[in-house]
Amino acid sequence: MGDDKKDQKLSSYLKAKNISCNSHYSFYWLMSKLIFLILAILFSLQFVFYPLNFISSSSQPRSLIKFSVSPVGSGSGSVHEPEQTELKHVVFGIAASAKFWKHRRDYVKLWWKPNGEMNGVVWLDQHIDQNDNVSNTLPPLRISSDTSRFKYRYPKGLRSAIRITRIVSETVRLLNGTESEKNVRWIVMGDDDTVFFPENLVKVLRKYDHNQFYYIGSSSESHIQNLKFSYGMAYGGGGFAISYPLAKALEKMQDRCIQRYAELYGSDDRIHACMSELGVPLTKEVGFHQIDLYGKLLGLLSAHPLAPLVSIHHLELVDPVFPNMGRVNAMRRFMVSAKLDSASLAQQSICYDADHRWTVSVSWGYTVQIIRGVLSAKEMVIPTRTFIDWYKQADERSYAFNTRPIAKSACQRPRVYYLSNALPDLALHRTASEYVRYDMWEPECDWDMSDPSEIERVIVYKKPDPDRWNKHRAPRRDCCRVLPMKKNGTMVIDVGTCKDDEFVEFPVK
Repeated sequence: MGDDKKDQKLSSYLKAKNISCNSHYSFYWLMSKLIFLILAILFSLQFVFYPLNFISSSSQPRSLIKFSVSPVGSGSGSVHEPEQTELKHVVFGIAASAKFWKHRRDYVKLWWKPNGEMNGVVWLDQHIDQNDNVSNTLPPLRISSDTSRFKYRYPKGLRSAIRITRIVSETVRLLNGTESEKNVRWIVMGDDDTVFFPENLVKVLRKYDHNQFYYIGSSSESHIQNLKFSYGMAYGGGGFAISYPLAKALEKMQDRCIQRYAELYGSDDRIHACMSELGVPLTKEVGFHQIDLYGKLLGLLSAHPLAPLVSIHHLELVDPVFPNMGRVNAMRRFMVSAKLDSASLAQQSICYDADHRWTVSVSWGYTVQIIRGVLSAKEMVIPTRTFIDWYKQADERSYAFNTRPIAKSACQRPRVYYLSNALPDLALHRTASEYVRYDMWEPECDWDMSDPSEIERVIVYKKPDPDRWNKHRAPRRDCCRVLPMKKNGTMVIDVGTCKDDEFVEFPVK
């Protein structure tokens, strides 16, 4: 009996234990299932959100790129390089007067490209009659607005300075709201006796961002002029360029600005004053030439700064650039070279004729000079004083740049050969220019070396180099090489980019 009871208790205990184990087992089984389900859901969600995240992250940069290029792109979302500055992006404002225009317009004809190739306006003080044939070769004429309300107090000055200083603003108003305004990047000011070299001007402007505020030009050649006015002022006769956003900012405030400067002398002086109020300094480009000089430009143009020749002013006050010619015809000949290779115009290269112990300086498209003896390149790049300054002083301290005197010894003065003609050599992809001796004086010299007077003409061969002023290319003078003479009285020179390890050195034999 006792044993049976024990067995019953044991059986009951085991049943209870079995139920407990089964319930615990069920609980753990359910929990495991739940955890597995949650992990499965999370794992699945990863595949749902990952593509969405990828799409989101990849589309965001595309929208930023599209936004950044949309002002200059086509709107398709593709990246385009901004179009480089061309002549079509430049508008000229030319200051003229009815009194002098019929004479000075011949200077403008030399450089102006008609038939829509260039944009600009000639601003006159009053109406003049001009026949249609002449008009077709020149910019259109406009009459400046009345300026009698503006005060002018400079003693013995000309009130026309106020009219001329407002040409930039009047040109902006003329363009405002027109279709052509969309293409305008620069306003360029000049006088009616200023000759521009348009291709070189464009090369200079390409260096700068036209969307920024830029005021580009150069100071006077006269140190005294710069002291009297400012080294920080762009002289208007030499011309200056103003980026279009700056021109629009100037137009908004110029009339108020010039009322504060009634005591100033000129138009460029007032522009400079307003630029100072706008906080914009002069960006100096030495190829703009005011030419506050008298006499011969031979010294300056034969040793031109290492920069593109952009403009020449005051042509009626200096001697013709080529002797024994009228001023306009002389500039017309100068333009022959400009059309062949404007980037190289008046760029100097220096070499030596070792057989004769001569120094040779080529100002391409203008002159060749041969000097008896060996002069260093350091000396040759300094202009000789073939001119006097604006105040008719020949003192070396009168100039805003280094100069050197003309050699005292007639035996060491250069034999000068001026451009006679220049032609393209299409077969050899080069230009051929001829220079003929001008001065026929032959001093008696007992020097133990050949006399360059035996050379009557010089032929220069050169390949055009339109990219020489590319902003990604450092400025450097060309090298020249005197070639063996094949004909008595004729020197032949090759000019071109310097080769590896080539420099100006007198060869010692």
